[in-house]
Amino acid sequence: MKGELEAVSCHHRDVSIQLRNTHYHFNNMMLFYVFTLLLLSNIAASKSIINSLPGFDGSLPFVLETGYIGVGELEAVQLFYYFIESERNPEDDPLVLWLTGGPGCSALSGLVYEIGPLAVDYAKSSGGGQPVFALNPYAWTKIANVIFVDAPVGTGFSYSTTLEGYDVSDTLSAAQTCEFLRKVRERNEVGHQPKMNLKGYVLGNPYTDDEIDTNSIVPFAHLKALISDELYECIGKIFTGQILEPSCKLISPKPMALKWDPRFLIADDTDILLSSPHVPRPWCRSYNYVYIYKWANDETVQDALHIRKGTKKHWERCNKTLAYSYNVKSSVDYHRNLTKKPYRALIYR
Repeated sequence: MKGELEAVSCHHRDVSIQLRNTHYHFNNMMLFYVFTLLLLSNIAASKSIINSLPGFDGSLPFVLETGYIGVGELEAVQLFYYFIESERNPEDDPLVLWLTGGPGCSALSGLVYEIGPLAVDYAKSSGGGQPVFALNPYAWTKIANVIFVDAPVGTGFSYSTTLEGYDVSDTLSAAQTCEFLRKVRERNEVGHQPKMNLKGYVLGNPYTDDEIDTNSIVPFAHLKALISDELYECIGKIFTGQILEPSCKLISPKPMALKWDPRFLIADDTDILLSSPHVPRPWCRSYNYVYIYKWANDETVQDALHIRKGTKKHWERCNKTLAYSYNVKSSVDYHRNLTKKPYRALIYR
């Protein structure tokens, strides 16, 4: 480990914060750690180094490690992670911790659809077969080491060995994520040591405060020239998560479909018509998620990732059934505290 590391308490009173975007709540430390930049020179020995994956032709041209880190009482909570080594200079490049948010949305979604080195090749993935992957030339792993973590417990491939372990809150999840970070560093219980050299954080579409966020929607839209004062009612049809994309309903593939097909979808509204074999119009980002459901629920894929058998009945991109308590109502004070410290921050919508 290079340099003296800076002290950060893992106690939930110090670091837990809550976020959410337009559709989901974000747990935070997910404020403090979503895309947290750490100057760690390397990671402890992996549980599994993955050299190849179904859907990608040949050996992986980057280092991929997967595994579980036990946290909490008796380490009943097992947080699953994907670690991808920087393709530039892993010894000196920063480490980014990626939490997709929700809470309940798997980090695999961020890996495949956002910043990871693999992306779905849609042209080669048609026909209902196994999704095909291509390399992402814009991956963050070109310049940084990245850990993608399925958190909180119940998200992605993370699980608990006890029923009580699934009862989680903003503050508890924050403490478990902090414990995860420390154990990644040393792979053993070392209290509050070593100190972590935290450099900053980046937040996309974060939840800050119910009253502040809700009352800011119309002024934000007006400042972006989306609406006039007279037309403020049209805000309901705007996808606030990405104003340049259409507002779409959330969809997911039927888990019991005998033969997977992108047309076999469940929508939460009847205004999405998917009976046609053609690509639905207008295009919606959520339509692309059917590929990762097919991939992540395939037994050969789970074997390749070294998923522990029997720990996850069905992988979901976003688990909406978490026993989760939102006990941090505002993250404003956390922002104020962080801006008084030498952390760089980027918050965007």
